[in-house]
Amino acid sequence: MGLLLFRLLSRLPFPVLHGLSDILYFLLAYGIRYRRRVIQTNLAQAFPEKTPAERQAILSGFYRNFADLIVETLKLPDLTADDLRSRTLFTNPEAVRPYLSAGKPVLIMASHQCNWEWAPSAAVLNGFPADAVYKTLENPFFENVVRQIRATFGAKPVPMQHLLRDVVTRRNEPRLIALVADQMPDVPELAYWTSFLHQETPFYTGSERLARRYNLPVFFIEMQRTRRSHYELTFHQLAEPPYTDLPEGGLIDRYRDVLEYTIRKAPSDWLWSHKRWKHQKEKYEKLMGKISRK
Repeated sequence: MGLLLFRLLSRLPFPVLHGLSDILYFLLAYGIRYRRRVIQTNLAQAFPEKTPAERQAILSGFYRNFADLIVETLKLPDLTADDLRSRTLFTNPEAVRPYLSAGKPVLIMASHQCNWEWAPSAAVLNGFPADAVYKTLENPFFENVVRQIRATFGAKPVPMQHLLRDVVTRRNEPRLIALVADQMPDVPELAYWTSFLHQETPFYTGSERLARRYNLPVFFIEMQRTRRSHYELTFHQLAEPPYTDLPEGGLIDRYRDVLEYTIRKAPSDWLWSHKRWKHQKEKYEKLMGKISRK
């Protein structure tokens, strides 16, 4: 029954879905007040230079864009190839094509900016085979739904716990390997800590370790909303092998810099509702020191 409802919703035209999104916006912002305290705290810490009114505007914009993200993601399985192409413009596809033409995988460090769920399918339609690395969900029903959505147009969903094995077995297969790299690490004491949006922030080290170990070129994918349910995607090269002259953590620092720049350009488009700063570095420093001495 639940899957049937998702399929019915996906068949609604965009004007109707945008109307539902407007209703959902009011429900999220003023009804259930979805994670409002988390968002307000994040914005206050990330933008201490902004006035309360400016942060309130970002908060309101976040709820509107988040509601659009939900209905757009539901719509993805019913979109035609031409429709998705018309709504997702890659501004510089030539940046990654030489690597793929040479038979090399390319590591993409993405973020929770705009509609990251559309990006892998849009890449496939633009001639870039794409893997979407993701965290599996505990609920079997939603896990099945999410996998189906992310596999639209031939994108390949890859559970994070299978990523290393997948990279090894398909190391000579040219494709984009996309990781949403701004998630909260599960084990903060093993993370790379650095200043990000005025706060000490842990980052997963897996992307950098993967790039170094398998000599993968690395790009950041910037996604910008041009109008409702329309986006531009731009590749920014972070590094390419060999990595002998790049210090440990250097790749993550470059990712952090371009991510922060992108967020500051359009702050309402980032996922402020996740608890990005729930861990404090001071709590883990002793444990981090013990691990580094082993």
